[in-house]
Amino acid sequence: MPIKIPDDLPARQTLEAEGVTVMGEADAVRQDIRPLQIGLLNLMPDKVRTETQLARLLGATPLQIELTLVRMTDHVSRNTAQDHMEAFYRPWEDVREERFDGFIITGAPVERMPYEDVNYWEELRQILAWTQTNVHRTLTICWAAQAALYHFHGIPKRVLDAKAYGLYPHEVHAPASPFLRGFADVFNVPVSRWTEVCPDALGAAERLEVLASNPVTGPCLVDDPAHRMLHMFNHLEYDTETLANEFFRDGGAQLPHRYFPEDNPSRRPLNSWRAHGHLLIGNWINAIYQTTPFDLATMGMAGSLEAL
Repeated sequence: MPIKIPDDLPARQTLEAEGVTVMGEADAVRQDIRPLQIGLLNLMPDKVRTETQLARLLGATPLQIELTLVRMTDHVSRNTAQDHMEAFYRPWEDVREERFDGFIITGAPVERMPYEDVNYWEELRQILAWTQTNVHRTLTICWAAQAALYHFHGIPKRVLDAKAYGLYPHEVHAPASPFLRGFADVFNVPVSRWTEVCPDALGAAERLEVLASNPVTGPCLVDDPAHRMLHMFNHLEYDTETLANEFFRDGGAQLPHRYFPEDNPSRRPLNSWRAHGHLLIGNWINAIYQTTPFDLATMGMAGSLEAL
C-alpha cells in the first residue's frame, strides 16, 4: 500500500522514481480504510534527505500511511529553507491535541552537548511525555534514542574517545522479538555518533531489552515496552552514500569502518543494510497495526507488545 504525502513535497519525485507508490489526497479518500497516522519529528539538519529516507521505508510497508511532518515549535532550522519548513512542517504546538498510531523522532547534531543545554530540550521533554498519552508507539533514532532513555530512565550518555563511524555487524539477541522478524543472525548497520548511553546504567534499568548490539559500538536496538518505545541508536534508514557524504564533508578526517570497498574512498560503497532497514520499519508498522485501537480517541492507551 502507498504512503500519503503532499503532492509537492520534494521527496515525492524521488520516491516515485524509485517505484515507491505515493498516494494523493483524492486517491486516499476513495479507499474505505483508516490509514495509519504516523508523525515524524525531524531534528536532522538536512530535513529533505531525512524525509525521503524515512518515507521510503514507510511507503514500502503493506498498509496505507498518512505522514505528518512535525518540527519544534520555536526552533528555527538553519540548514533547510524556511519556505520548505512553512509549507510542509507543522509545529508541535499545532499537533499536540492530535493522536498518532506511530511517531518517529530523529537524531540531531547536538549529541556532545548536555541535554539541558539544547535550546529545545524542555519542549522535547514535553513531547516525550506527550507520546505516552497521544501516541500508540514511538520510534526514536540516534540522539533522540539517547534523550528518551535519559528522560524516562535517567540513563546518562558519555562522549566517546573517537567517533563511532562506519558499517558495523550487529548480533541479534532476541530473535523472537516482533521487531526482528526475518532478521539475519548478524546484520550490518551504518553508525555515526560521538556518544553512547552508559552501558552499566542501561544494564541496570528495569524492563529494557537490548535486541541487537555490536561489541565495539555497543547497543543498537533497545525495546522499552513499558513506554511503547523502540530505540535505534544507529541508522538503518541511511542512503548508500550518506556516510560517504559525511566523510567528504569533514575533509576525510576519519575513514568510516568497513564502509568503502578495500577502504578506498574513490570506490562506491555497497549497500548491505537496505533490506534490514525495510524489515525493521515493516515490523514496527506491523506491530502498530496489530495493536493500535481503531478509535483515535483511545490512542496511546493500549498495552505493550508482550501479547504478540
